[in-house]
Amino acid sequence: MNALPQIDGETLLYPIAGHPIGQVKSPTHLSALMARDAINALVIPAHVLPGDLGPWLESLERWQNVPGVVLTVPHKAAGLAFCSRVSKRARAASAVNILVRDPRGGWTGDATDGAGHLDGIAAHGFDVAGRRALLVGTGGAGAAIAYEILARGAATLALHDIDAARRDALITRLAPEFPGRLQVGSADPTGFDLVANATPLGMREGDPLPVQTDRLTPAQFVSDVVTKPAVPALIAAARAKGCATMAGTEMFEAQAQLLADILTGRRGIEA
Repeated sequence: MNALPQIDGETLLYPIAGHPIGQVKSPTHLSALMARDAINALVIPAHVLPGDLGPWLESLERWQNVPGVVLTVPHKAAGLAFCSRVSKRARAASAVNILVRDPRGGWTGDATDGAGHLDGIAAHGFDVAGRRALLVGTGGAGAAIAYEILARGAATLALHDIDAARRDALITRLAPEFPGRLQVGSADPTGFDLVANATPLGMREGDPLPVQTDRLTPAQFVSDVVTKPAVPALIAAARAKGCATMAGTEMFEAQAQLLADILTGRRGIEA
């Protein structure tokens, strides 16, 4: 999947904005997916500081060859405020990671991190339905993953975040749709079938581990959103304990086609 489209006056541009941006794998991979499907488009990195997100998105509305945008850390929660319409899962997660131009004006937002994460886990043969799950991190990606874990039938979901107010706000948003299935968690993974990390911990050398890995057991499935390094410290520790795992790179692979389909209009956003 190395072929890229010829760049000409009809090439569509899809920026992916983040801070930092050097870790993202989307530009090459999504551009290649579009080229494979004979779509004349490029996904390009955009290093956008948090305070500049609003003006940047507003300027893109004037670029008629930018039909959509991908948002990554730390813009997912903030991006919601710049959408005219959002999907049900984005509203529940209070975050967006993809925006597409709405013909009525403005942007329509969606949150695909949860679908990508759970699809990646399912590809390893793990079904969250009826299971007990622990999720660490309730930011933009974590909120989307939390919604998807519950939507796919987890018996209970425990949430842990060093920001207790953010954790509690997510519980408040999700509880009406999933009554009795949410609880406050901790860094202790004991008793859970799925242990998922949705924090950036592991991206930098020397980061603390998001959970107490000495308490993991081989029967548990451990997943991570971190894409760089390819084998984050949590995943390495979980494998050493005999756990089945899914790293962030596998999550990205699972949601790449979904992102490409939404960006290019082959799949709509149910707002």
